[in-house]
Amino acid sequence: MSNVHEAISQHSKKQHNHIQSFLKLEAKREALIEEAIQLCVQSLPFEVDAINQVSKEMNRLASEGIVPTRKMVTKQMVQEFVQRKNTK
Repeated sequence: MSNVHEAISQHSKKQHNHIQSFLKLEAKREALIEEAIQLCVQSLPFEVDAINQVSKEMNRLASEGIVPTRKMVTKQMVQEFVQRKNTK
């Protein structure tokens, strides 16, 4: 019986760590997206490579289980978001 409890505990701990890793990556991705948006608003050059690198890591985690995937971001997506935001 003790082995079952240990296995469940280890599984729960692994899932918790998995989710925590995902949440850290999500915060990093959101910060990078916000940075790209701010540069775009100021008509300054920006890149999406770092955003997509984080997205790939998040999608790798998603392939292992309980967290969602994230879309890759294009420059056009950022520009369209800024245009929509400015027309409101």
